[in-house]
Amino acid sequence: MNKLAISGEVTQLEALRYTPAGLPLLSFVIGHVSEIEEAGLKRKVECEVKAVAIGDLATTNIQLGTKLNALGFLAKRSAKSTQLVMHIKNIELI
Repeated sequence: MNKLAISGEVTQLEALRYTPAGLPLLSFVIGHVSEIEEAGLKRKVECEVKAVAIGDLATTNIQLGTKLNALGFLAKRSAKSTQLVMHIKNIELI
């Protein structure tokens, strides 16, 4: 199963663009900071996840600094790339 849920803040935001099929596409980066217990110890976790929202989700009111919960899946950025990008299926602005 390929499923990813993350909460964080939009730290980078590209301009809205359109796919060759005419669907709106929004690319952005989600910055995440939390504390997680691992092996009985608290660990500070900081990461950035590249994300894309396609279709109606791309027109959600996402701006730089927006805090959100996102649910989606990971896929390669393109057929020839090994970089992973989160494809958003659900966004909750917080």
